[in-house]
Amino acid sequence: MFKGVALSVLASVTFGILYFYTQLLGDLDSQQTFGWRIISTLPFLTLFMLLIGDFVHVKTIYKRIIKKPALLLLLSITSALTCFQLWLFLWGPMNGRGLQVSLGYFLLPLVLVLVGSLVYKEKLSKFQIVAVAFAVLGVGHELWRLGSIAWETLSVAIGYSLYFLIRKKINTDNLGGFWWDIFICMPIAIYFTQTGLAPYSKFIDTPSLFLVVVGLGLLSAIGLGSYILASRYLPMVLFGLLSYLEPVLLALAALALGESISADEWLTYIPIWVAVAILVLEGGLHLYKQKKNIQDLQRNINNSLQRSKNDNEI
Repeated sequence: MFKGVALSVLASVTFGILYFYTQLLGDLDSQQTFGWRIISTLPFLTLFMLLIGDFVHVKTIYKRIIKKPALLLLLSITSALTCFQLWLFLWGPMNGRGLQVSLGYFLLPLVLVLVGSLVYKEKLSKFQIVAVAFAVLGVGHELWRLGSIAWETLSVAIGYSLYFLIRKKINTDNLGGFWWDIFICMPIAIYFTQTGLAPYSKFIDTPSLFLVVVGLGLLSAIGLGSYILASRYLPMVLFGLLSYLEPVLLALAALALGESISADEWLTYIPIWVAVAILVLEGGLHLYKQKKNIQDLQRNINNSLQRSKNDNEI
């Protein structure tokens, strides 16, 4: 459990850094940035998997494809879903739509919580129920304010939920499945790197851009790899709730990059941020109780050992 929590936090922090990192790619448009991100991510992801011993999943899925070619079609669907999300993640802050994308990441945990409770019958705690209620309040205000939710927001909240649901269904919810998602997307990524006028001349004019792209791949592999691993180690409900850390960081990054929240949008964000605070409180209480239980268990063990020692002396 602790390993899953640590991986989820690492992924969220890395994604927050990536929001700022996109500003270093000013010479590339969103399509070119997406293409180079996919290309540079694959080798680092492969290295990451080899180091932790997860590359075996790539081979296992390959054997499954040979036995059942229809699996490749389903992998193409998950590949399209995840690659669209990777493109949108970069496109948002580069086009002044970072807050809309971050709101989608706020809603994503809520949708994952609902999926976990409805599809996988995972139970919600009292704190989680209150947190979900506040999140629903924020979403309800946005619907009332605009009559709809931005397409970027819906794309993240629904698209990613569908992605995780399909992966669990076809048993590719591991880094091997994600590796195949990236690999299948490579032809499209290569095409996108060649869009625009003289796309490769930018690397000649700005040699440091090559290092920036390498850094983009490294950060992406760490963030995405940790995120996928966290989804495997944690129950759907807890995974969804922990994911609230990411949109908080993304929203702060978007504000730092010059975007702003209008007066009539605060009733959308405040209830959702309250939901985050409630989950943080629950997490703190859970860690406190866990620490106390461990201390009580250790005390009982020590007492038992002491009694056993006394009995032997008698």
